[in-house]
Amino acid sequence: MHLTNEDEHEYRFKTHGPKYLTDGSTNIDMGIVVITPNEAHPCHKHVNQEESFFALEGECDVWVDGELVVLKAGDYLVCSEGEAHYFNNTSDKPFKAVFIKAPRLDYKDSVYIDWKPGQKFIKEN
Repeated sequence: MHLTNEDEHEYRFKTHGPKYLTDGSTNIDMGIVVITPNEAHPCHKHVNQEESFFALEGECDVWVDGELVVLKAGDYLVCSEGEAHYFNNTSDKPFKAVFIKAPRLDYKDSVYIDWKPGQKFIKEN
């Protein structure tokens, strides 16, 4: 069994960014992410994991393989292995979501991609 509370964990950047609620004893990585107004998270993909997001508060532009998806509270988005995703909060309120990466890996699986909205997206293998 693994029981924890969100308040027992810290965001990567004190008030925002990701914070993991799992400790490595489960088969997934799970946590909360907060993206502040006018903040973007660089485009990246995961080679051997899928990553999903359940939006709790606010809204955020998410570009998946160059296609815009606007996530709003209550929406659930799954990015499959190899699908690049870029978050950009263009609103005036924080965006908060639960994220889940599966399966859990003992190494960093993120590959960052030099891409921003407005550029042509070329799918990499």
